[in-house]
This record gives sequence, structure tokens and C-alpha cells, in this order.
Amino acid sequence: MTTSTAIARLNAADPDFARHLDHLLSWESVSDDAVNQRVLDIIKAVRERGDAALVEFTQRFDGVDAKSIDDLILGRERLELALTRITQTQRDALEKAASRVRNYHERQKQDSWSYTEADGTVLGQKVTPLDRAGLYVPGGKASYPSSVLMNAIPAKVAGVGEVVMVVPTPRGEVNELVLAAACIAGVDRVFTIGGAQAVAALAYGTESVPQVDKVVGPGNIYVATAKRHVFGQVGIDMIAGPSEILVVCDGQTDPDWIAMDLFSQAEHDEDAQSILVSPDAAFLDKVAASIDKLLPTMERAEIIKTSINGRGALIQVRDMQQAMEVANRIAPEHLELSVADPQAWLPQIRHAGAIFMGRHTSEALGDYCAGPNHVLPTSGTARFSSPLGVYDFQKRSSIIFCSEQGASELGHTASILARGESLTAHARSAEYRIVADKKGN
Repeated sequence: MTTSTAIARLNAADPDFARHLDHLLSWESVSDDAVNQRVLDIIKAVRERGDAALVEFTQRFDGVDAKSIDDLILGRERLELALTRITQTQRDALEKAASRVRNYHERQKQDSWSYTEADGTVLGQKVTPLDRAGLYVPGGKASYPSSVLMNAIPAKVAGVGEVVMVVPTPRGEVNELVLAAACIAGVDRVFTIGGAQAVAALAYGTESVPQVDKVVGPGNIYVATAKRHVFGQVGIDMIAGPSEILVVCDGQTDPDWIAMDLFSQAEHDEDAQSILVSPDAAFLDKVAASIDKLLPTMERAEIIKTSINGRGALIQVRDMQQAMEVANRIAPEHLELSVADPQAWLPQIRHAGAIFMGRHTSEALGDYCAGPNHVLPTSGTARFSSPLGVYDFQKRSSIIFCSEQGASELGHTASILARGESLTAHARSAEYRIVADKKGN
């Protein structure tokens, strides 16, 4: 295998820069017709046959010799056993990360509020946690205990009554770190099922799997397609695309550091995207050299190479001001401001999932233990979306209490507007509450 790369080089001064950038950023998230139909068939089967369909699909797709749904349920004692099976070092790391994630998300909690107007009318908002949330966790070798913490802890902080986790165990392969993370995060129930069938079970419920109010967590194209189809029946966090990193550097950070930061996303999968923006052309050359030097040392070198060559780029800009403009145009999932004074540039960043400030703040810290959530908007959706948080597991109800005087006063306004819309019943409903003028009839 040759490990040299041919990473794209772009220059913001080129007339075709915008077109080339758009092409680089494009990613089609829509599944093909075959995948779509297969997912619809799986969802239909789970809705119609419940547990029996889950057992059948788990046997077929995961190679698990399950006789009944009971073979696919893990109790709390199994999660606690996992804690004893991992090393003390791993347990300490999980608990420290969980503590930091919990501490950060505690600050996101929203409380109910109200205010009283002069006539006694009370208006407000009631904040209520979801009753039950479903957490999808990839299984087997591609297991991410960090995702368990990032999805389950905000739900628990929000006050969700029950967190149900689904995680496939292909060929019976159980990841003890994932189960230990579930134990630490307070997951209530675990089913060893995966794929579209797991999403369908969470969305519609079966004899054994409880129906949830929201499904969160990453997965493959079948999982993403299923989440898209069940949205409306349940809430979902997002339809996530490949992982992305954009590094903006003034040319003064160690080029080896920057190369490895780019690798940290490229190693996820071949469709991941790693982009470096800098006004220093010589620095871009140094990073390119570091990429070629360090790539052979990586365990996932082939995946990194494919990602870097296919979707990566080194972009030269006129100055740091233009770097900020390019960053906002890309709206990245992860943005590293690897510059001397990141705080000075922060006000100019309008679109980013998470912003990593300064030369020493690698994106990898955010993935695991910094505290903020690593479930972030991808594919430019940071223009209108936010990281997963406590607010995703809470709902808000409006509170309206009218005093007699308030109902009378508002009734006049409502009546005029309702009759303007030709909704007579609305008008009369409001008018019934209008207090007659004492000087009137």
C-alpha cells in the first residue's frame, strides 16, 4: 500500500473557488431506493410481528443465536458486571468523563417560569422532561462508549423517566466498555438489537421493547433511514452525515499537531471530511509534508488516506478575515481556531457545531471528556442546528390563566381578529367572557 496522499489544494483567490468548495462539501445523505424499501419492510414487520420480528432479524443480520426476546435483554446486573470486567484505568476514565459531561449539561437545564400582569392574568411556560428516551448505540468492533455518555447523561439530567438503550452484538460480540458506560450513565434497560429493526421497536413498541418519545444516537445508513421514516411518530435528534473537522490556523501551530487533528476525523470512515484553512501557503506545504510523514504510522492509514484524498483539502486564504468567511460558509461540525488569540475571532464565527479554542485544544478532547456534547450538526446544518443537549429531552408547554378582567379585555381583541378571519365560533367563544359594561344594557 502506498501511503502518500494527494489532498486537494484550493485557493480562495481563484475565480472558481466557490464552485470547487461546493463540490468538496457536497454529500448525498439520501439512501438509495433499495435501502429505503428494505427499511420500510423491516419497520412494517416489526409493527406487525413485534418481538418475533426482532428475534428473526437479529438472527439473520447479526448472526446471534437467539431463541426468544429474553435472550436479547440485558438487566441492570449485567451492566454492573461490565464495570468489574473493564480495567480500573478504563473505569476511572469513564467516570471522569461522565462527571465532566454531567457537570456541563447541568447548566443547560431549563426551569418553568411565569409572570402576572396587572389585571391578574398569568402567562408562563411549563418545562417537562420526556417520559422515555431511546438511545441507539453501534455495536461490535465499531463501539463508542463515549456516545453512550453523550446521549444518556443529558437525558438523565433533563429528568427523563426511563432511558432505553439498543445495541447490536454481531456474532455475539459484546463490548464491555459500552455496557460499563451505560451503567455509569444510568441507562435503565438494554436490548441487544440493532439496525432499522431496533429503531422501529423504539418508535412503535413491541411486547417487550417499550415505545419511546425520542430516538437519539448514531448509526449506519439503515439506522439513519429508519430514523427518517419514524420521525413524527417519535422525535429524533438528527440525521447525521459523516464526521467533519475544519481547522483554521495562522501558521504558527506545529504542523504535526494539525496533521494529526485532520487525521482524527479522517479515521472515522472514508466519507469523513478534514479541511485546513490558512493564509500561510508555506505552512500548508508543511502540513502536507506532515500528513505524508505521519500517515504510515496510523493503524487506520487506508481509511485516512481515502478520506483525505476524496474529501479533504488545504485551503489558502488572503488573511484571517477571509478564513472566518470560509469557516462560516462551510458551517463545520467541529471547528478548531488554532490561532494566537482565538477569543478575538470568536465573535465572527456564526456557524459551527463546536468551537475548539487555541493551539492546545484538540477536537479529540471534545469527543471524550471536555464536557460539551459531541453529538453535533453535520453537512452544513450548523447554520440552523445545535449540539445535542438537555433541551432536546425537555418539552415546553405554554401556560395561560386569565382573570375575569383579563379575559374581558383580551376578548375584545380576539373577537375583532377572529371575525376578520371569518371564524365566528372563535369570536363568540371569546365574546362570552367579555364583562358587560355597567352602564350598558
